[in-house]
Amino acid sequence: MAFSSRNPPGHMRQGSTMSNPSAQSTGQSSVLLARIDEKKAELDNLKELRDLSAAVAEQMEALEQKLSTLSDGTEAIATVMGNWHNVLRAINMASAKIPSPRNVDDGQSSSRDDSVPLPQTLVRIPTEHAPTLAAQTEGVEGEQDTTS
Repeated sequence: MAFSSRNPPGHMRQGSTMSNPSAQSTGQSSVLLARIDEKKAELDNLKELRDLSAAVAEQMEALEQKLSTLSDGTEAIATVMGNWHNVLRAINMASAKIPSPRNVDDGQSSSRDDSVPLPQTLVRIPTEHAPTLAAQTEGVEGEQDTTS
């Protein structure tokens, strides 16, 4: 038996939605409303994501500033640590030139005289403050002389 190539009648092709047009519009409108609700929810999520991303960006900028400060501090500490070798070497050189006290064999105890040479002072005072310091020192010495 050969199959016919003619189309089925119209009432069979359209299905039940053609017989009830209000059902078709209700079905389409509910699908559209559901899609609109999905898009609104997606928009709300995107707005929340934008706000959270802005907050993360602000926190990253604050972190960058803190890291910059930390980096500057680290460089300063590295400079100080690099200078410690020179400071310790200068102290060692100065202490090597201090004469050791002689042992007194006869049992007499003697105090240190001013004749024992001391190392050079390792602290330096800036010269820009020298006149002020000299005036203050002279004032203090003058007060001590008048009180004694």
